[in-house]
Amino acid sequence: MTSRRGLSLVVIALAISVTAAACSSANARPKTSPSVTTGIHKIKHVIVIMQENRSFDNYFGTYPGADGIPRRADGSFAVCLPSIHGGCQRPYHNPADVNGGGGHALPQAISSIDHGKMDGFLTTGQTGRRGCPVRQNPVCGANGPVDVMGYHDAREIPNYWTYARRYVLQDHLFAPSLSWSLPNHLFMVSGWAARCATTAPASCKTDLRGYPVKSVSNAVTTGHPAINFSWTDITYLLHKHHVSWRYYVERGTQPDCTDPSEHTCPKVKQGAQTPGIWNPLPLFVDVKHAGQVVNVQPVKSFRTAAAQGNLPSVSWIVPNGLNSEHPPDSIRAGQAWVTGLVNDVMRSPDWSSTAIFVSWDDWGGFYDHAKLPNVDQSGYGIRVPGLVISPYSRRGYIDHQTLSHDAYLKFIEDDFLNGLRLDPKTDGRADPRPTVRENASQLGNLVNDFNFNQKPAAPVILPTRPQPGKASKPG
Repeated sequence: MTSRRGLSLVVIALAISVTAAACSSANARPKTSPSVTTGIHKIKHVIVIMQENRSFDNYFGTYPGADGIPRRADGSFAVCLPSIHGGCQRPYHNPADVNGGGGHALPQAISSIDHGKMDGFLTTGQTGRRGCPVRQNPVCGANGPVDVMGYHDAREIPNYWTYARRYVLQDHLFAPSLSWSLPNHLFMVSGWAARCATTAPASCKTDLRGYPVKSVSNAVTTGHPAINFSWTDITYLLHKHHVSWRYYVERGTQPDCTDPSEHTCPKVKQGAQTPGIWNPLPLFVDVKHAGQVVNVQPVKSFRTAAAQGNLPSVSWIVPNGLNSEHPPDSIRAGQAWVTGLVNDVMRSPDWSSTAIFVSWDDWGGFYDHAKLPNVDQSGYGIRVPGLVISPYSRRGYIDHQTLSHDAYLKFIEDDFLNGLRLDPKTDGRADPRPTVRENASQLGNLVNDFNFNQKPAAPVILPTRPQPGKASKPG
């Protein structure tokens, strides 16, 4: 068994090996004009919808013009990943609504990346599938294929492809860490994932493994030894500067794996007041001390706020297991849920001043070919899809900047906090985070996805149960 220190060293070595790719991407990103920077304040409402467990190549690997699955001149796929059974497997179209995916914790990320060769996804999935319980995952067992090399297109996810065509698709958006849901949701709201010995921020140290899911869920309700997320999250600055925020949680269940490398496992209840891997804010010390746990609310409250034109300045929305697209749950159900949320905003009086960022928290074990940029000892992680939906979004634009979910924090800080960062030197609540992620030189700027001089685009209301789109070409 590899020690935590050993894993950290492997992560650091991996990160160093791909620094050149990161620098190239950073140097290539477009400059931000003063008019665009000023125009950001036309956005009065930022909404982050965070879905689950999809790589970019799994959803948009055949999208025209995007940095998708490598192909030969004749259109055939140029990659073939080795199998533990001998030979290799090429990417293939997978029409299934339910997928299996693979393990997606830190060890699986390291083995899938394979020192930057990005060729270990299939063997990692095959190895992890051994002993996979059929009763918990319908794609398990001897007759169930390891589907990490499968991809989808507009035939399965027509609405996501429509959003990409009408708004912005980000094809170099990386998960913030080389790990699973809990660390990445911590990064989403704080720019860091750590484990803390006490309620003091100084007691925290970087931790990409995270607590077992049941430990997080039970931390408040069952007397489990206290879990304190003691470092500073973005809501501390928002509250301090009187910027409204809400974190909306869909009631239902969430995956409940004591080991995040498992494919799937029995589930536990999830709700706004239930701390969990997708709902970490109730365990943040600064949120509790400021009396802001009440800002974690059910998704039905978001729908009411949208209808009334009373959206907060900043919203995060997370699904439950059934509508999360997290294997083995339905892709169609997840797309329908996201479409419903986007439609709610488009029908809202607040649509004209809103930016919606849709992404997926980690790669879920699915293949992706893009080499990882280096930012610090935590990542970035494997590439995930990203969409930007707004009346000011650049129409049909593919953003090639190097991005991660840290860019959401950067956009929020630039829009509402005059560029104030989650920086231990300036935020008034110092913690020992190794880097200020929002200031990373390779991180792009989301303002480049907008044209604030254009006439605001009218809403595009899509059906939650759309007809299949066309097959991607060639392929």
